Amino acid sequence: MSRKIARHGGEAILYDDSLLSHAEPALFEPASWAQASRTTAASGGRGTTLYIECAGQPCVLRHYYRGGAIGRLISDQFLWLGESMTRCFREWQLLEQLVQMGLPVPRPVAARYVRSGLIYRADLITARLADVESFTARLAHGGVSAEVWSRVGECIARFHRAGVWHADLNAHNVQIDTAERIFLLDFDRGRIRPTARGWQQSNLARLHRSLMKISVGASWFSAREWRWLVEAYDAAMSAVQR
Repeated sequence: MSRKIARHGGEAILYDDSLLSHAEPALFEPASWAQASRTTAASGGRGTTLYIECAGQPCVLRHYYRGGAIGRLISDQFLWLGESMTRCFREWQLLEQLVQMGLPVPRPVAARYVRSGLIYRADLITARLADVESFTARLAHGGVSAEVWSRVGECIARFHRAGVWHADLNAHNVQIDTAERIFLLDFDRGRIRPTARGWQQSNLARLHRSLMKISVGASWFSAREWRWLVEAYDAAMSAVQR
């Protein structure tokens, strides 16, 4: 991967110039993608994701939105603390690092911020993972095998062994392809930090709460399924420690 920054007035675009020959603001404008398919964010996600064709490959365009109570007042505005602190540039750079580490994440294509005084808005384009669906969708289609639950646990352990903290590890951000390979999405506010059991267990607890929430009234999630995931996670973590 090779990174460049293109500047257009109050906008800056960080992009992989091995994928894009140049980067223009129009890349990030929904009006430029009138025929793009859209999907509304699920499982606590915010906003709308656009599936686009960028540089001859399927990509995903995501606008950054705030969550919580403040998000109802200033939905997509963030305090300017400098270019290196913008959420889009930080996520792009983290994804770049994770790809280089061989971890299963989408490849970053381009990130843009638009600054206006003390605030900015932001967008991110990533390569679209092929033939995937969220863990949420897979579970809704019916029971998931013990092997898949174990693979999810093993995948999370790979990230935790590398010190990767996911700020919003929920069932929607866990993706499964047709070969039963597991990927993680959405590393907004994520970071690499010293490995410690405390934050690792907090990550797992967040996923557990997500699964409990989406499984209300359903029979496909119980202590048994969670045990399959945790046992595989623990085995993968301890195998490295030995």
